[in-house]
Amino acid sequence: MTPIVELDSPAPDAVDGRHIRALTFQDVRLEYLTSTLRRLGIDTAGRDALVIGGGRGLLARGLADLGFRVVALDPSPKATALARQEAQGERVEYATAPAEDPGLTAASFDVVFCTDTFEITDDLDGVLAHASRLLRPDGVLFYDTVNRTPVSRLIYLGAFQAVPFTRIMPRRRYAAARLRTPDEVEAALAANGLRGEGICSFKPRSVLGLVRAVVARRSGKITDAAIPTMTDFVLEPDGRPVVTYLGHARPR
Repeated sequence: MTPIVELDSPAPDAVDGRHIRALTFQDVRLEYLTSTLRRLGIDTAGRDALVIGGGRGLLARGLADLGFRVVALDPSPKATALARQEAQGERVEYATAPAEDPGLTAASFDVVFCTDTFEITDDLDGVLAHASRLLRPDGVLFYDTVNRTPVSRLIYLGAFQAVPFTRIMPRRRYAAARLRTPDEVEAALAANGLRGEGICSFKPRSVLGLVRAVVARRSGKITDAAIPTMTDFVLEPDGRPVVTYLGHARPR
């Protein structure tokens, strides 16, 4: 398996010998992306980025703020409509399309970011085949996903979709077979013309804080949009992913 990468992050905190920083969920994604692109010598200004699994548009807007021209796809028309409503003049085009069939022109993007996607698709090879097709020869694929461990099963299959007072996702959104280990993802990348270049674990700084946010969401006290602001996440470049991890790959 490709070694976990080291992030070039300013002023990290030291915890148990590992370098971490407190970030919101969206900050985690952007920090990993910007650190990786900086290390690769890739400028963000004027580049084209695709977000697969765009949701309400938070990541797409963050990429636009970095100078990207952004297309954001989500399989849910409702999510696409919400993203458009919350747009604030950024260079983002929102559309509804599944990750398994995005319907876009080949070699159109310098960056493709698959977010909240690998763990809900039954056709990872199909998703990666399209992502590989859409990347330019010097492009970078980014992704975040969920490992398959006892702890991740407890959280994603139990707390998030089965336990009544913490359930915030539809039943059967997640399944054990769709939670994939880093080795499994790397094998799928290779099978679709991509070279995995590293992963990075991330997790909530406080499990109790995450539980409080989930319970508040379930009780209707907050909306989905408030959960990231209530929970600090930390990047663990040298940690092994117990639940969630980020990664990137490039065309072979």
